[in-house]
Amino acid sequence: MNPSTTATPSALDRTPPAPLRPRPTLGLGKLLIGKEEEALLLEVVRSKHLFRYTYDLPAAEQGKMTATLEKEFREMMGAKYALAVTSGTAALEVALGAMGVGAGDEVIIPAWSWISCFSAVVRVGALPVLAELNDTFCLAAGEITRLTTPRTKAVIVVHYQGVAADMDPILEEARKAGIRVLEDCAESPGALYQGKRVGSMGDMGIYSFQYQKTMTSGEGGMLVTSDPLLYERAVRMHDLGLLRAHHALFVDPTVSPFCGAQYRMNEMTAAVALAQLRKLDTIRSYCRELSCRILSRIADLPGLELRRIPDPTGDSGFEIYFCLPDQETTIRFKEMLDARSVISMKMTGTQCHYGQEYCRNRSTHAEQSSPFRDFKEWPAPGYRMEDFPRTESLVRRFVAIPLGVLFTEEDADHIAQSIIDIHSALGVASL
Repeated sequence: MNPSTTATPSALDRTPPAPLRPRPTLGLGKLLIGKEEEALLLEVVRSKHLFRYTYDLPAAEQGKMTATLEKEFREMMGAKYALAVTSGTAALEVALGAMGVGAGDEVIIPAWSWISCFSAVVRVGALPVLAELNDTFCLAAGEITRLTTPRTKAVIVVHYQGVAADMDPILEEARKAGIRVLEDCAESPGALYQGKRVGSMGDMGIYSFQYQKTMTSGEGGMLVTSDPLLYERAVRMHDLGLLRAHHALFVDPTVSPFCGAQYRMNEMTAAVALAQLRKLDTIRSYCRELSCRILSRIADLPGLELRRIPDPTGDSGFEIYFCLPDQETTIRFKEMLDARSVISMKMTGTQCHYGQEYCRNRSTHAEQSSPFRDFKEWPAPGYRMEDFPRTESLVRRFVAIPLGVLFTEEDADHIAQSIIDIHSALGVASL
């Protein structure tokens, strides 16, 4: 055989294959649904009060589950007011409505986020303005200053997948610009930044209880604020412009009725959400233990860039992110993790808005209400892939390692060792 054509064994070829092992079951709150949820649901059914505003009861006794959920939620998150709604998407729309965002306004949002951040802004008639990410996978510092115009009304700060954004510079920029801060905590309920729960630092915060979220009631959401005017406006926005007697226990009405939506949470949803809320910190603590166990072993691997966590003690720990030198290496790394039964995919539908059909086609439910109608050319600057080099670099080079409440220490050790072995086999340090 001609030596020049002889294949040289790679490091991968010399590495014995790891024995196959069962993949652990992914999931957070949904896997802990049990007797606590069942007991509270049964209480609601037996009461026959499925609607939170039950007029045969005094205002202070209406909506026992919903009112208790709101009380415990605001106390945990460190806010004065909480309002239960039908989904995280509804919470975004209600919050924007409470802030008075509408036609002609602009709202800054991360270019990489769930569709609801984009669609909620469009639904209230405002223009979503896309911003770059940084190594936290959240809104980059400096973007508010760069993108604010006289029409900017608010910024949505997404605390992505269990990690708080770097709020100090973000809040400082927003205050200087004179715009509202809406914290999207849909993927990070319970996470902290410098000792404060996410959602409590801006003007308003929203949360999602969708089935894949940390705590779940199938669907459902919550918003919090410490501003009484924003609370009253949110209550009216979520309930046809009304302020029913229960909510008047918390604020004296100052706002005239207006045409709101209908995003009221029912008592059965609230019962499940309440049981799940009481498990939230247990979920977070357990996932952080597993995450720290893995990170302690892979943190010093050269060429592997761990996601920056602004508050390393405040994250929720259910998804580890790291970036590799290039997209080709990232793809190969994921394939090799899969071969070892290590799950390596993000557990969220987050995408770059500029690459999605709803943005590429600038489609809305009615053309005359479109905030994009005045753009002569499309995609316009600020809505093209080439406008987001930092975001593109991150999203093409990351590996996501999700963790769950049924994962064990042995699962964590297998994940860590697999990352170490594959890092060595691919020679990542020398790339």
